[in-house]
Amino acid sequence: MAVSAFAFALGVGASALATGALADSLTITPAPARAVVAEGTFKLSAATRIVVTKGDVEARGVALQLADLIRRSRGFRPAVIEGGPAVGSIVLTREGPAGEAYKLDIGPGGVTIAAAQRAGLFYGAMSLWQLATPDVAKGPVAVPAAAIEDAPRFAWRGLMVDSARHVQSLDTLKAVIDAMAAHKLNTFHWHLVDDQGWRLEIKKYPKLTEVAGWRHDPGAAARYPKYGGFYTQDQARELVAYAAARNITIVPEIETPGHALAPIVAYPALGTAAPDASKMGDWGVFPWLYNTDDATFAFLDDVLSEVMDIFPSPFIHVGGDEAVKDQWKASPKIQAKIKELGLKDEHELQSWFIQRVGQSLAKRGRRLIGWDEILEGGLAPNATVMSWRGIDGAIAAAKAGHDTVLSPHPTLYLDNRQSLSPDEPTGRGRVISLKDVYAFDPAPAQLSVDERKHILGVQANVWTEHMQTDARMQRMAFPRAIALAERAWTPEADVSWDDFARRLPAQMARLKVLGVTPNTVPFEPDPRMAEGEGGQITLALTAPLGVGEVRYTTDGKVPTAASPAYAGPLALAAGTTVKARSFVDGQALGREKTVTIDPVALQTRTSGQLKRCTSHVPLLMIDDAPAAFDKRAMFDVDIFNPCWIWEGVDLSKGARITARIGQIPFNFQVGKDRDGIKLNPPATPGGELEVRLGCAGERVAAIPLGDSAKNPALSTVSGRLPARAGKVDLCLSFTNKSLDPFWVLDRVTVKPAP
Repeated sequence: MAVSAFAFALGVGASALATGALADSLTITPAPARAVVAEGTFKLSAATRIVVTKGDVEARGVALQLADLIRRSRGFRPAVIEGGPAVGSIVLTREGPAGEAYKLDIGPGGVTIAAAQRAGLFYGAMSLWQLATPDVAKGPVAVPAAAIEDAPRFAWRGLMVDSARHVQSLDTLKAVIDAMAAHKLNTFHWHLVDDQGWRLEIKKYPKLTEVAGWRHDPGAAARYPKYGGFYTQDQARELVAYAAARNITIVPEIETPGHALAPIVAYPALGTAAPDASKMGDWGVFPWLYNTDDATFAFLDDVLSEVMDIFPSPFIHVGGDEAVKDQWKASPKIQAKIKELGLKDEHELQSWFIQRVGQSLAKRGRRLIGWDEILEGGLAPNATVMSWRGIDGAIAAAKAGHDTVLSPHPTLYLDNRQSLSPDEPTGRGRVISLKDVYAFDPAPAQLSVDERKHILGVQANVWTEHMQTDARMQRMAFPRAIALAERAWTPEADVSWDDFARRLPAQMARLKVLGVTPNTVPFEPDPRMAEGEGGQITLALTAPLGVGEVRYTTDGKVPTAASPAYAGPLALAAGTTVKARSFVDGQALGREKTVTIDPVALQTRTSGQLKRCTSHVPLLMIDDAPAAFDKRAMFDVDIFNPCWIWEGVDLSKGARITARIGQIPFNFQVGKDRDGIKLNPPATPGGELEVRLGCAGERVAAIPLGDSAKNPALSTVSGRLPARAGKVDLCLSFTNKSLDPFWVLDRVTVKPAP
């Protein structure tokens, strides 16, 4: 991003604007700093012209972008002309505020977007496009008249996408950038290197992509072709230019000194210990670190030189996180280096390592940024800290006089699931909802006014270990990235969850226009059936986020804003079909849900509908077969304790239990914690599914798994449960002679004995 943008956002310019709540008739997101609704509307149609000053190339470029977005959303493209009458036109003028700030005046007679810099013109155009795109309808639109004065709260408004674990297409990344730009995010942090793969072409070291860009995933996936890919330097430059045209700076990340298995596999001399290429398909915290030889720094200098030739960003991210020091501790050569340098320990050695890398960046006029572990052992004066382990790193950095970006786990880690609905995509099992992201304040109260000047901004991270497809990545990123965008842009006094929720239907419509697949599950009715009285079944239809209201029908018709509103559990007869959908101010939000009341459905639970016995490391993860990611089963499991509970099962007459199960590799780098995972020994060669009354109670069944181990996909096993008085909690787990592979539940059916 331009230095002027930082200076403006952190200087007097942003505070010069008055603040005010966003008017109810406007649907701009992020909410602007000041908006006053006026009388009337501006009719935007195919006859509308966008006028720029003759010879203003930048303004013309913004005008063409606005015209193209209007074409995508409304179906017509306004003409862009240099000079001409302002009446009835959209006029772009430089007679406005500096930096990323803009003024937008909309009236029945025309529209003016005023900004001194291209960034401001672009953001004024994005606000106008949003007002012209309240839905997915085509044709002319009446844009509400308003006077808007706007500027960002923070200069760094970022989203990180991890392409090291799973490679996204260039078109997908462009769609993400489009969605970022439309919502005034301006920094795309591109995670290109990790243990699982090296994703950027480096011409001097071709093995980084020829070898380190590919891996064999473990388990059944090992029989499939190698997985991976990379971006050529031409592709990276194409994306850089695409982003820059949308006021987005791409900040590349080249991990050091840890998360380095992939490059060490390609060039073993870089490592402290011999690499194991078979572990590139694992997840977790790896022990492989770069060594501290001069040849290694020469390699990094060469790599970063090519990186800086591609990415003009003032910041280059060097990682620095999760560098487990075991290999350094065990290496006589490294220990001798620590002594030679007069350092205290391995933490100070990492600091020396990072600072030496930073010197290479400084020679090219670039600034080093890294995760908050770079604070350990001392930090170069011009280094910037990205705080991920909560906000403590940001507080420490700011108090020490370092610039910082807040990016704390878990709130801004978008690999966490967004609701408890079983329809959520794969990811981590902790719930970080859209509302949780919106509630995050990027300005810690622990900092003084002067210390807060070191907060450059805020960023959310999309780590893709469990996002195997582009669509899953987008669903995990959006719409939560939009909530982050509002907290990064809008003045704190004007932040309002209720108003943000009111604008959600328009936001979701725009994402569709931009080609982004958002997650709609948290807005949708989550049908839950339970036994009722008199042979009826009760149906609950609560939407996880509680946004808007749920409306439903029982006559087979599509629910509308005029359908009955859901007010509580419905008592329904078997065979009834219920259709339900959420609405906000009469506008549909999320998909329609259809459920047929069926007593048999009460007898089945998926792993996501069961209760986990523990939640040490809960994951929503997929099976390792078949080959296509989107055709694999999904499991909800605590990898440290694969155990599930079905509460309140009626065993008064005994029952027959049928379980659909899968086996997946334990490909998690968890260090010594692996030794603490306990397994019950099997009584048969294939192991058993154990069923207990409570996890510490009586074992009522041990169902042999038989030949299931030979099936790389899903298998089914069945057995009988004895009669027990009253309702009981069934605890389900597996016996196994080894942790890898380990067994997981897909779904369980318990039918009363005839």
